[in-house]
Amino acid sequence: MTEWNTPHLKLILIGNSGVGKSSFMTRFVDHRFTNLYRATIGVDFLTKEITVDRRPVILQQIWDTAGTERFHSLGSSLYRGAQCCLLVFDVTSSVSFEALDVWKKEFLVQACPSDPAAFPFIVLGNKIDLDHRQVSTSKAQKWCVDIGAEYFESSAKEDIGVDKTFHSAARAALQYLKSHHVENGGDVQITNTQQDKKQRTKKCYC
Repeated sequence: MTEWNTPHLKLILIGNSGVGKSSFMTRFVDHRFTNLYRATIGVDFLTKEITVDRRPVILQQIWDTAGTERFHSLGSSLYRGAQCCLLVFDVTSSVSFEALDVWKKEFLVQACPSDPAAFPFIVLGNKIDLDHRQVSTSKAQKWCVDIGAEYFESSAKEDIGVDKTFHSAARAALQYLKSHHVENGGDVQITNTQQDKKQRTKKCYC
């Protein structure tokens, strides 16, 4: 894949409100963290270019969806075109972990991937820096084995496991994109910067 033919990947982060989806995104993209809680209103997204297996990719749409019932209706338009979904929970909240099965099923219904069985999910246990853990690593890993998903643990506050999780998600998304082609051309873009530059500088003398 050449420098001017860079895949644009769409990743979705879903899970209950307050599990740290926005903090996780911000830590990865902007390398910062704040203790001030700000609930996502509707959706939020960021962009970052990274290198996966010596190949540049652009995580053009890292979507963080509000984990509240009143915003679930947004799912259909936001989920479609994604190449990987991160199911996020708080390791100090068993409720947030138990909700992942519902989030996963809702994503598959609304995203309508052509091959649901092969769609890549990454499960993320966030806030491992906190005490009073309610969800053990072994319990989360067992559930991931059952659904065929990779499992990671992280702390957005302490910057633990953030880059590793996103790089694995990007790798899974790239593999899914390659094996299933482009399901929705409007959601995944391939850019040719050299050609675009020529078009911008070309003049017509008609």
